[in-house]
Amino acid sequence: MAPKVLVVLTSHDQLGDTGRKTGWYLPEFAHPYHEFQAAGIEVTVASPLGGAAPLDPSSIDAAKDDSVSVAFLEGSKALWASTTKLSTLLEADAASQFDAIFYPGGHGPVFDLPVDAASQALISQFASQGKVVAAVCHGPAVFANVTLPSGEHLVKGKAVTGFSNAEEEQIGLSKALPFLLEDKLVEAGATFLKADEPWGAKVVVDGKLITGQNPASAKGVGEAIVKAISA
Repeated sequence: MAPKVLVVLTSHDQLGDTGRKTGWYLPEFAHPYHEFQAAGIEVTVASPLGGAAPLDPSSIDAAKDDSVSVAFLEGSKALWASTTKLSTLLEADAASQFDAIFYPGGHGPVFDLPVDAASQALISQFASQGKVVAAVCHGPAVFANVTLPSGEHLVKGKAVTGFSNAEEEQIGLSKALPFLLEDKLVEAGATFLKADEPWGAKVVVDGKLITGQNPASAKGVGEAIVKAISA
């Protein structure tokens, strides 16, 4: 039986009060998906609201010279045009049916997924069942409020990475977000690791918890997920 990965996308498309559109970030889904396909992994895509999950329009332009992202955009739209509602998967005990849960980034996930009860419960269930839990760039924001059945925070005592304060500052969006990802995970007890320079690729694997720092880390996160569920 082929391994299965549940990919969770944001349903949020407004970037705070900036008037700009946001959503999930193209290469952060495209590159892991490319790795999943090569490994024969089945993918199901979900979001808090179900239906179409908003793609950050800025990520299309940013990835215009990235052949993997361009091919994904042109050939895989059905994946995010009709996603499954997260609460439906929670009711169906999805954690027992998949080998991993993965959250691509983009600014959208910072707004809706950290406060989505179904998302929090699913992550806790996957982790409790020893399944792979992974996220890249702003995706690790989804761990901000996740606790395990023991009452401990998911990331307490864990090594993680994600979009850094320095990177957020460089793109001028620190004030547009409900919280800074790096600060939030450190507050939850995580050890936050970063590449030597902003925008450098960084993937951190701590047991079954896999995180990547930024878009440049997306391929590495996909590779790490494949390795973890194939072991």
